[in-house]
Amino acid sequence: MGACKYRLIDLFAGAGGMTLGFTQAGFAPVWANDFNRDAVRTYNANFADFGEHCIEGDISALLADNTTSIPAADVVIGGPPCQGFSLLNKNRASDPRKQMWRPFLEVVRRSEADLFVIENVAQLLNSPECGELALAARALGFQVTSAKLLAADYGVPQQRWRAFIVGCRFADPSLLFPPPKTHCNPALDTALCAWRTVRDCIADLPEPQGTRIGPAPPLDLHFGRTPTPLSLQRYRAIPEEGMNRFDLQRRALELTPPCWIRKTSGGTDLFGRLWWDRPAFTIRTEFFKPEKGRYLHPSQHRPITHREAARLQSFPDWFRFHGSKGEIARQIGNAVPPLLARRVAESVVAMLDMRERERVA
Repeated sequence: MGACKYRLIDLFAGAGGMTLGFTQAGFAPVWANDFNRDAVRTYNANFADFGEHCIEGDISALLADNTTSIPAADVVIGGPPCQGFSLLNKNRASDPRKQMWRPFLEVVRRSEADLFVIENVAQLLNSPECGELALAARALGFQVTSAKLLAADYGVPQQRWRAFIVGCRFADPSLLFPPPKTHCNPALDTALCAWRTVRDCIADLPEPQGTRIGPAPPLDLHFGRTPTPLSLQRYRAIPEEGMNRFDLQRRALELTPPCWIRKTSGGTDLFGRLWWDRPAFTIRTEFFKPEKGRYLHPSQHRPITHREAARLQSFPDWFRFHGSKGEIARQIGNAVPPLLARRVAESVVAMLDMRERERVA
């Protein structure tokens, strides 16, 4: 990475996955915020070279505090809480978290940033809030564009769709966003590098030993669990890649939970095994629970470990997480994949470089 030219603020920063991608593209973070104490510890530990600049607290309360000083920045990035838009949230219509773009834009205004990037679940782009956000941003002088990006198309070994909204004061951001794809589905195209796979990402790791967080990467987060005998029977009943709860019901009805038997449609990824030679599916915060998604190891009779999940999110092994096992899992699952963030950041750098050329001219 060369010298840092542009100043960055990251809101709802979590562990710092988005900041990591932007620093790899040459940005210098100057301020960040998250309400979760362990996430703030993780962030500050990994970006210590830039000073302890991640502040713990609710962003709305911080903005209402007259002592809060927002530094100048070139770009503000962040992923407001996505639960307000998630299809998994049955109360999403009235969820107040759908309005967290408002304090985000207030930070954009106070920092006098020329660019902003908002990341969220794909459902954001079809929501009324997306239109409200665009109107408010235009009132501040921004042109706005958006896109739904697939992480696997940018080198992340995961089929994770995310929405990005980009605002720019000095140019039409659609000229340089979305970034060009770097990878593609090899079954459909061979023009680019093939999607990275589970095998590419985790095949070198040994079987996990013990159930505690270890002292050094990569095995610090490569610990096992203590499944019940019934859980082990279920794992062994579906030994082949790609199998799921319907295969369990077909092969071992007596081991299948009654609620799964009653639910005859949907949920094809529940209790599913990953495929070695495909990207993983979306890594969420409870990836260590196979009943929550396709989180079983392709060949071993266990769910993926925290280290495997972090790699599937494209976190480097040197990135250190702080907190309990559950807190670390939330940090991993909630993060923007750093490699996807870096590709977005490269588009933002191109826009800011264009601004600098125009200033010189």
